[in-house]
Amino acid sequence: MTSLNELINSRRSVRKYLDKEVEQEKMMQLIEAASVAPSACNAQPWRFVFVTQKALKDELNRVGLGGAVPNSWAKTAPVMIVACSELSLFTHKLGESVQGVNFHLIDLGIAMEHLVLKATELGLGTCYIGWFNEKPIKKLLNLPASWKVDCLITLGYPESIPDATARKPIEEISFFNKIKS
Repeated sequence: MTSLNELINSRRSVRKYLDKEVEQEKMMQLIEAASVAPSACNAQPWRFVFVTQKALKDELNRVGLGGAVPNSWAKTAPVMIVACSELSLFTHKLGESVQGVNFHLIDLGIAMEHLVLKATELGLGTCYIGWFNEKPIKKLLNLPASWKVDCLITLGYPESIPDATARKPIEEISFFNKIKS
């Protein structure tokens, strides 16, 4: 069995996928992993749309990606996950107006990390995409007005696993008690 540390350290942003379908059972395991993530007031604001039909996925890539950062590599992924937040939740609206914190984004980020780590465990590759055109994606997928598309995630069997990228030193990103002047 793979340890959590091994999963965390082996997760990569995959940008080349095999032309191989992802099994429905595996996608259900990803949904289950995301569904148990913690969220503010247990509101569970995340919504995931798994786009698996080739014609619909191709249209999603055509209308949703492009511009300054085309992300053309995403077309090779057999699945595109549209990660959304339900914005009508009272607890999140209240918390965000009082604290100035977008709790739905924190909650969705945790759920997405559960999802991508589970994908890694299952031998699947993923990559977050933050540069996309929300309006045409919402229209294409018939998403409710109260949903915000926050991120796209490609999913599939990796053609190859990228090398690890350089990470900042621990001393540069973590501090105990106070920052020394």
